[in-house]
Amino acid sequence: MKKQPNIRIRLAATGAAAVGLLLSGCGLQPAASYVPEADPGLIQPVEGLPDDAKLTVTSKNFTEQLILGKIAVLATKVAGFDVTDLTNVPGSQPARELLLSGQAGMTWEYTGTGWIAYLGQSEGIPDKQEQWQAVHDADLANGVTWGDPAPLNNTYAFAIRSEAAEKLGVDSISDIAALPVGERTFCLEAEFNSRPDGMNPMLEKYGIPRGSPNGVPDANVGIYDTGAVYSATDAGECNFGEVFATDGRIDSLELTVLEDDLAYFPAYNAAPVFNTEALEEYPELVDIFAQVSPLLTDEELRKMNLAVDVNGQEPADVAFDWMVEKGLITAPE
Repeated sequence: MKKQPNIRIRLAATGAAAVGLLLSGCGLQPAASYVPEADPGLIQPVEGLPDDAKLTVTSKNFTEQLILGKIAVLATKVAGFDVTDLTNVPGSQPARELLLSGQAGMTWEYTGTGWIAYLGQSEGIPDKQEQWQAVHDADLANGVTWGDPAPLNNTYAFAIRSEAAEKLGVDSISDIAALPVGERTFCLEAEFNSRPDGMNPMLEKYGIPRGSPNGVPDANVGIYDTGAVYSATDAGECNFGEVFATDGRIDSLELTVLEDDLAYFPAYNAAPVFNTEALEEYPELVDIFAQVSPLLTDEELRKMNLAVDVNGQEPADVAFDWMVEKGLITAPE
């Protein structure tokens, strides 16, 4: 979940110090606090909202999180909040601490990250609704309330060159088992190759075990640096590359994502997450984000991530253009 999507679960101790400086009373804000001016669209000003209604929005510092953070800033601004933009926080744990402490009232978070990285569970839950419900129920005790999840699921996936998908006749991971052994070739990051919930148990679940001459021989698996998997897959160094489902490079390289038809991979759906006290003070936040979340799909985030990572646009401008396109906000006259 393109940036370095596995940042979602990487806890950065140095980031905590950076956030401390950020909030130390020096008046500092992240360099990326810019958002364009916007007028209401489908999101309208909240009736009866006090003039001094304040909300701090935070996010982590990789592309997708920056885009989502700017969407939240724009949505709450046009709804009438006096918004402090604390997006672009360096690391998962510092952003989480801002929410827990009440120094931030809202962020976007991934259900699998909440369940595994913050709540200490050893395994994610593949069913999207079950994973959301589990993390929602458990996090209430921490003063954190999860809003309804978006369709976007920034989880692991496997992708193939689109021309190879047509040639080989594969649409799902299960289809790989019907291919000749010589076509079952994979490009992986080292982490996914060795994770206890990574490559080997996935192959077992799909009936093509690692190391078996009738499954996936070790010689069929190549290990690549983070990010190089995409270019290697596109170049035909393997048929199937391990990717993240919302990475913009999927579209830029015209790769096709295979369906995880046996639901092996855990759910990492993004959801608006609130400090419970802030939500109790402003329950209208639920309705605001209920207009946004259903529109955030894997396909939409791939387009937006692509616009930033490949085309060089600013996350705030990409967020603004997307929200105008969807009618959520309008450009000032």
